[in-house]
Amino acid sequence: MIGLMIMIGATLTGALTLAPPATHAHVKWFTEVEPVKEELTAILSPYFMIVTAATAVLLAGLTQLASRLSGWSLAGRIDSRMDLWRSYLSPLLKYGTAAALSLQAVSGSMFAPEFALQHPIERVLLWAAILCLLIPYKFATKAGALVALGLLIYLTARAGLFHMLDYIFYFAVIVVLVFERTRDSRLGFPLLYLGTGLSLCWVAVEKWVYPVMAEDIIHHHQVPTFGFSPGAFIVLAGMIEFVVGYLLMVGLLHRLLAVALTLIFLSTTLLFGITELIGHFMIHIVLLMFIIEGTSFYKPPVDLHRSRTDQMIFVSLNFLFVLSTFLLLYYRFA
Repeated sequence: MIGLMIMIGATLTGALTLAPPATHAHVKWFTEVEPVKEELTAILSPYFMIVTAATAVLLAGLTQLASRLSGWSLAGRIDSRMDLWRSYLSPLLKYGTAAALSLQAVSGSMFAPEFALQHPIERVLLWAAILCLLIPYKFATKAGALVALGLLIYLTARAGLFHMLDYIFYFAVIVVLVFERTRDSRLGFPLLYLGTGLSLCWVAVEKWVYPVMAEDIIHHHQVPTFGFSPGAFIVLAGMIEFVVGYLLMVGLLHRLLAVALTLIFLSTTLLFGITELIGHFMIHIVLLMFIIEGTSFYKPPVDLHRSRTDQMIFVSLNFLFVLSTFLLLYYRFA
Protein backbone atom coordinates (compact mmCIF):
# COMPACT_ATOMS: atom_id res chain seq x y z
CA MET A 1 0.00 0.00 0.00
CA ILE A 2 2.80 2.42 0.87
CA GLY A 3 4.49 1.65 -2.43
CA LEU A 4 1.24 2.40 -4.25
CA MET A 5 0.90 5.73 -2.47
CA ILE A 6 4.45 6.72 -3.33
CA MET A 7 3.81 5.75 -6.94
CA ILE A 8 0.68 7.88 -7.01
CA GLY A 9 2.49 10.87 -5.57
CA ALA A 10 5.44 10.43 -7.91
CA THR A 11 3.06 10.25 -10.87
CA LEU A 12 1.37 13.52 -9.95
CA THR A 13 4.64 15.27 -9.15
CA GLY A 14 6.17 14.07 -12.39
CA ALA A 15 3.13 15.20 -14.36
CA LEU A 16 3.37 18.67 -12.85
CA THR A 17 7.10 19.03 -13.21
CA LEU A 18 7.41 17.56 -16.71
CA ALA A 19 4.22 19.10 -18.10
CA PRO A 20 5.10 21.23 -21.13
CA PRO A 21 4.67 25.01 -20.90
CA ALA A 22 1.32 25.00 -22.71
CA THR A 23 -0.21 23.26 -19.69
CA HIS A 24 -0.14 26.42 -17.59
CA ALA A 25 0.13 29.10 -20.27
CA HIS A 26 -2.62 31.70 -20.20
CA VAL A 27 -4.05 30.76 -23.58
CA LYS A 28 -5.73 34.02 -24.59
CA TRP A 29 -2.47 35.97 -24.17
CA PHE A 30 -0.68 34.13 -26.96
CA THR A 31 -3.17 33.56 -29.77
CA GLU A 32 -5.16 35.76 -32.08
CA VAL A 33 -7.50 32.94 -33.11
CA GLU A 34 -11.19 33.72 -32.72
CA PRO A 35 -12.50 31.62 -29.81
CA VAL A 36 -15.00 28.98 -30.93
CA LYS A 37 -16.98 27.23 -28.20
CA GLU A 38 -16.83 23.45 -28.37
CA GLU A 39 -20.09 21.51 -28.18
CA LEU A 40 -20.74 20.24 -24.66
CA THR A 41 -21.27 16.70 -25.94
CA ALA A 42 -17.83 16.88 -27.59
CA ILE A 43 -16.21 18.11 -24.37
CA LEU A 44 -17.78 15.28 -22.35
CA SER A 45 -16.27 12.62 -24.59
CA PRO A 46 -15.57 9.07 -23.37
CA TYR A 47 -11.87 10.00 -23.21
CA PHE A 48 -12.63 13.03 -21.00
CA MET A 49 -14.81 10.92 -18.70
CA ILE A 50 -12.11 8.23 -18.35
CA VAL A 51 -9.45 10.84 -17.53
CA THR A 52 -11.79 12.44 -14.98
CA ALA A 53 -12.59 9.13 -13.25
CA ALA A 54 -8.91 8.15 -13.15
CA THR A 55 -8.03 11.54 -11.67
CA ALA A 56 -10.65 11.15 -8.92
CA VAL A 57 -9.15 7.78 -7.96
CA LEU A 58 -5.65 9.26 -8.03
CA LEU A 59 -6.69 12.09 -5.72
CA ALA A 60 -8.25 9.65 -3.25
CA GLY A 61 -4.91 7.87 -2.93
CA LEU A 62 -3.07 11.17 -2.70
CA THR A 63 -4.72 12.01 0.63
CA GLN A 64 -2.90 9.09 2.21
CA LEU A 65 0.42 10.03 0.65
CA ALA A 66 0.10 13.55 2.05
CA SER A 67 -0.43 12.27 5.60
CA ARG A 68 2.60 9.98 5.24
CA LEU A 69 4.81 12.80 3.97
CA SER A 70 3.83 15.13 6.81
CA GLY A 71 5.19 12.59 9.30
CA TRP A 72 8.64 12.40 7.72
CA SER A 73 11.54 13.96 9.62
CA LEU A 74 12.55 15.83 6.46
CA ALA A 75 9.18 17.60 6.46
CA GLY A 76 9.79 18.72 10.03
CA ARG A 77 13.24 20.06 9.16
CA ILE A 78 11.82 21.98 6.21
CA ASP A 79 9.13 23.52 8.44
CA SER A 80 11.81 24.60 10.91
CA ARG A 81 13.80 26.26 8.15
CA MET A 82 10.74 28.01 6.76
CA ASP A 83 9.91 29.37 10.22
CA LEU A 84 12.91 31.66 9.84
CA TRP A 85 11.35 33.29 6.78
CA ARG A 86 7.73 33.64 7.87
CA SER A 87 8.27 37.11 9.32
CA TYR A 88 9.03 38.32 5.78
CA LEU A 89 5.71 37.18 4.30
CA SER A 90 3.91 40.48 4.78
CA PRO A 91 6.59 42.69 3.15
CA LEU A 92 7.05 40.06 0.43
CA LEU A 93 3.38 40.34 -0.54
CA LYS A 94 3.34 44.12 -0.27
CA TYR A 95 6.49 44.87 -2.27
CA GLY A 96 5.95 41.91 -4.59
CA THR A 97 2.55 43.34 -5.54
CA ALA A 98 4.15 46.73 -6.14
CA ALA A 99 6.78 45.09 -8.37
CA ALA A 100 4.15 43.15 -10.34
CA LEU A 101 2.05 46.27 -10.91
CA SER A 102 5.17 48.23 -11.90
CA LEU A 103 6.05 45.67 -14.59
CA GLN A 104 2.53 45.97 -15.95
CA ALA A 105 2.51 49.76 -15.86
CA VAL A 106 5.82 49.96 -17.74
CA SER A 107 4.53 47.51 -20.36
CA GLY A 108 1.34 49.54 -20.79
CA SER A 109 -1.02 46.98 -19.27
CA MET A 110 -3.06 46.63 -16.09
CA PHE A 111 -3.17 43.38 -14.07
CA ALA A 112 -2.68 41.22 -17.19
CA PRO A 113 -1.11 41.62 -20.65
CA GLU A 114 -4.52 41.45 -22.32
CA PHE A 115 -5.75 44.62 -20.56
CA ALA A 116 -3.98 47.59 -22.12
CA LEU A 117 -4.05 50.96 -20.37
CA GLN A 118 -6.58 52.98 -22.36
CA HIS A 119 -6.83 56.30 -20.52
CA PRO A 120 -4.29 58.53 -18.73
CA ILE A 121 -6.26 58.32 -15.48
CA GLU A 122 -5.77 54.54 -15.44
CA ARG A 123 -2.00 55.01 -15.59
CA VAL A 124 -2.10 57.69 -12.89
CA LEU A 125 -4.15 55.53 -10.52
CA LEU A 126 -1.98 52.46 -11.17
CA TRP A 127 1.20 54.36 -10.31
CA ALA A 128 -0.54 55.88 -7.28
CA ALA A 129 -1.31 52.37 -6.00
CA ILE A 130 2.31 51.33 -6.59
CA LEU A 131 3.74 54.33 -4.75
CA CYS A 132 1.42 53.81 -1.78
CA LEU A 133 2.46 50.15 -1.53
CA LEU A 134 6.12 51.19 -1.48
CA ILE A 135 5.60 53.46 1.54
CA PRO A 136 6.46 51.49 4.74
CA TYR A 137 3.34 52.58 6.62
CA LYS A 138 0.26 50.42 7.14
CA PHE A 139 -2.28 53.08 6.15
CA ALA A 140 -0.37 53.73 2.94
CA THR A 141 -0.54 49.99 2.25
CA LYS A 142 -4.30 50.00 2.74
CA ALA A 143 -4.67 53.08 0.54
CA GLY A 144 -2.65 51.45 -2.25
CA ALA A 145 -4.66 48.26 -1.97
CA LEU A 146 -7.95 50.17 -2.12
CA VAL A 147 -6.83 52.06 -5.23
CA ALA A 148 -5.88 48.73 -6.83
CA LEU A 149 -9.26 47.32 -5.79
CA GLY A 150 -11.01 50.24 -7.48
CA LEU A 151 -9.07 49.54 -10.69
CA LEU A 152 -10.00 45.86 -10.49
CA ILE A 153 -13.68 46.67 -10.06
CA TYR A 154 -13.49 49.09 -13.00
CA LEU A 155 -11.76 46.44 -15.10
CA THR A 156 -14.39 43.87 -14.10
CA ALA A 157 -17.13 46.21 -15.31
CA ARG A 158 -15.25 46.61 -18.58
CA ALA A 159 -14.28 42.97 -19.22
CA GLY A 160 -17.09 41.13 -17.47
CA LEU A 161 -17.34 39.22 -14.20
CA PHE A 162 -16.75 35.75 -15.62
CA HIS A 163 -13.77 36.91 -17.65
CA MET A 164 -12.18 38.36 -14.52
CA LEU A 165 -12.49 35.06 -12.67
CA ASP A 166 -9.19 34.28 -14.44
CA TYR A 167 -7.63 36.85 -12.12
CA ILE A 168 -9.59 36.37 -8.92
CA PHE A 169 -6.33 35.80 -7.05
CA TYR A 170 -5.73 39.56 -7.37
CA PHE A 171 -8.86 40.20 -5.32
CA ALA A 172 -7.50 37.81 -2.66
CA VAL A 173 -4.13 39.61 -2.64
CA ILE A 174 -5.81 43.00 -2.24
CA VAL A 175 -8.06 41.81 0.59
CA VAL A 176 -5.01 40.43 2.42
CA LEU A 177 -3.24 43.79 2.06
CA VAL A 178 -6.30 45.71 3.28
CA PHE A 179 -6.66 43.55 6.40
CA GLU A 180 -2.94 43.47 7.19
CA ARG A 181 -2.25 43.87 10.93
CA THR A 182 -5.91 43.55 11.90
CA ARG A 183 -7.91 40.86 13.66
CA ASP A 184 -8.95 39.50 10.28
CA SER A 185 -5.38 39.07 9.02
CA ARG A 186 -5.58 35.35 9.94
CA LEU A 187 -7.86 34.92 6.93
CA GLY A 188 -5.04 35.91 4.60
CA PHE A 189 -3.63 32.55 3.61
CA PRO A 190 -6.96 30.77 3.26
CA LEU A 191 -8.01 33.57 0.87
CA LEU A 192 -4.77 33.32 -1.11
CA TYR A 193 -5.05 29.54 -1.43
CA LEU A 194 -8.71 29.79 -2.40
CA GLY A 195 -8.22 32.66 -4.86
CA THR A 196 -5.21 31.09 -6.57
CA GLY A 197 -6.90 27.71 -6.76
CA LEU A 198 -10.08 29.19 -8.24
CA SER A 199 -8.08 31.09 -10.86
CA LEU A 200 -6.19 27.97 -11.94
CA CYS A 201 -9.37 25.90 -12.14
CA TRP A 202 -11.21 28.54 -14.16
CA VAL A 203 -8.35 28.98 -16.63
CA ALA A 204 -8.07 25.20 -16.98
CA VAL A 205 -11.69 24.91 -18.13
CA GLU A 206 -10.96 27.46 -20.87
CA LYS A 207 -8.80 24.84 -22.62
CA TRP A 208 -11.76 22.43 -22.84
CA VAL A 209 -14.43 24.94 -23.83
CA TYR A 210 -12.25 26.78 -26.38
CA PRO A 211 -9.75 24.12 -27.50
CA VAL A 212 -9.11 25.86 -30.83
CA MET A 213 -7.02 28.52 -29.06
CA ALA A 214 -4.87 25.94 -27.27
CA GLU A 215 -4.44 24.01 -30.52
CA ASP A 216 -3.22 27.17 -32.23
CA ILE A 217 -0.57 27.67 -29.52
CA ILE A 218 0.55 24.03 -29.83
CA HIS A 219 1.02 24.38 -33.58
CA HIS A 220 2.44 27.91 -33.58
CA HIS A 221 4.98 27.31 -30.77
CA GLN A 222 5.62 23.65 -31.66
CA VAL A 223 4.73 22.44 -28.18
CA PRO A 224 5.52 18.72 -27.77
CA THR A 225 2.46 16.54 -27.11
CA PHE A 226 4.40 13.35 -26.28
CA GLY A 227 2.62 11.23 -28.85
CA PHE A 228 -0.89 12.40 -27.93
CA SER A 229 -3.13 14.02 -30.48
CA PRO A 230 -3.59 17.79 -29.87
CA GLY A 231 -7.16 17.20 -28.67
CA ALA A 232 -6.17 14.48 -26.20
CA PHE A 233 -3.21 16.50 -25.00
CA ILE A 234 -5.39 19.56 -24.32
CA VAL A 235 -7.72 17.44 -22.18
CA LEU A 236 -4.76 16.19 -20.12
CA ALA A 237 -3.20 19.64 -19.89
CA GLY A 238 -6.42 21.18 -18.63
CA MET A 239 -6.92 18.34 -16.16
CA ILE A 240 -3.44 18.80 -14.67
CA GLU A 241 -4.04 22.51 -14.23
CA PHE A 242 -7.48 21.93 -12.72
CA VAL A 243 -6.07 19.37 -10.26
CA VAL A 244 -3.40 21.80 -9.11
CA GLY A 245 -5.99 24.49 -8.42
CA TYR A 246 -8.27 22.01 -6.68
CA LEU A 247 -5.50 20.71 -4.42
CA LEU A 248 -4.60 24.26 -3.39
CA MET A 249 -8.21 24.84 -2.35
CA VAL A 250 -8.72 21.61 -0.39
CA GLY A 251 -5.30 21.72 1.26
CA LEU A 252 -3.10 18.93 -0.09
CA LEU A 253 0.65 19.20 -0.76
CA HIS A 254 0.66 23.00 -0.81
CA ARG A 255 4.42 23.40 -0.59
CA LEU A 256 5.18 20.67 -3.14
CA LEU A 257 2.62 22.10 -5.56
CA ALA A 258 4.05 25.60 -5.16
CA VAL A 259 7.56 24.37 -6.01
CA ALA A 260 6.32 22.41 -9.05
CA LEU A 261 4.24 25.35 -10.31
CA THR A 262 7.16 27.74 -9.89
CA LEU A 263 9.32 25.49 -12.07
CA ILE A 264 6.57 25.24 -14.67
CA PHE A 265 6.02 29.00 -14.84
CA LEU A 266 9.77 29.54 -15.18
CA SER A 267 9.73 27.17 -18.14
CA THR A 268 6.82 29.06 -19.74
CA THR A 269 8.86 32.25 -19.49
CA LEU A 270 11.59 30.62 -21.59
CA LEU A 271 8.99 29.76 -24.24
CA PHE A 272 6.75 32.84 -24.27
CA GLY A 273 9.19 35.50 -23.11
CA ILE A 274 8.57 38.80 -21.36
CA THR A 275 4.78 38.70 -21.77
CA GLU A 276 4.66 35.55 -19.67
CA LEU A 277 6.88 37.07 -16.99
CA ILE A 278 4.76 40.22 -16.75
CA GLY A 279 1.52 38.27 -16.65
CA HIS A 280 2.58 35.72 -14.03
CA PHE A 281 4.94 37.74 -11.83
CA MET A 282 2.25 38.16 -9.18
CA ILE A 283 1.64 34.41 -9.22
CA HIS A 284 5.38 33.86 -8.62
CA ILE A 285 5.16 36.03 -5.50
CA VAL A 286 2.13 34.14 -4.20
CA LEU A 287 3.76 30.75 -4.87
CA LEU A 288 6.90 31.84 -3.03
CA MET A 289 4.69 32.70 -0.07
CA PHE A 290 3.09 29.24 -0.27
CA ILE A 291 6.54 27.61 -0.25
CA ILE A 292 7.47 29.52 2.90
CA GLU A 293 4.13 29.19 4.66
CA GLY A 294 3.01 25.63 3.91
CA THR A 295 -0.17 25.19 5.96
CA SER A 296 1.07 26.10 9.43
CA PHE A 297 -1.68 28.67 10.12
CA TYR A 298 -4.30 27.33 7.77
CA LYS A 299 -6.52 24.37 8.54
CA PRO A 300 -7.23 22.87 5.11
CA PRO A 301 -10.74 21.54 4.34
CA VAL A 302 -9.41 17.99 3.97
CA ASP A 303 -8.36 18.03 7.65
CA LEU A 304 -11.98 18.52 8.71
CA HIS A 305 -12.40 14.81 8.02
CA ARG A 306 -10.63 12.66 10.59
CA SER A 307 -10.59 9.15 9.15
CA ARG A 308 -8.60 8.22 6.07
CA THR A 309 -11.67 6.80 4.38
CA ASP A 310 -13.60 10.02 4.92
CA GLN A 311 -10.73 12.05 3.49
CA MET A 312 -10.51 9.83 0.41
CA ILE A 313 -14.25 10.07 -0.23
CA PHE A 314 -14.30 13.83 0.38
CA VAL A 315 -11.40 14.62 -1.96
CA SER A 316 -12.53 12.39 -4.84
CA LEU A 317 -16.28 13.11 -4.79
CA ASN A 318 -15.78 16.80 -4.11
CA PHE A 319 -13.40 16.92 -7.08
CA LEU A 320 -16.12 15.57 -9.37
CA PHE A 321 -18.60 18.09 -8.02
CA VAL A 322 -16.22 21.07 -8.35
CA LEU A 323 -15.15 20.07 -11.86
CA SER A 324 -18.76 19.68 -13.01
CA THR A 325 -19.73 23.02 -11.51
CA PHE A 326 -16.82 24.90 -13.07
CA LEU A 327 -17.37 23.31 -16.46
CA LEU A 328 -21.08 24.11 -16.57
CA LEU A 329 -20.62 27.68 -15.30
CA TYR A 330 -17.82 28.40 -17.76
CA TYR A 331 -19.74 26.87 -20.65
CA ARG A 332 -22.86 28.85 -19.82
CA PHE A 333 -21.44 32.27 -18.93
CA ALA A 334 -17.85 32.68 -20.18
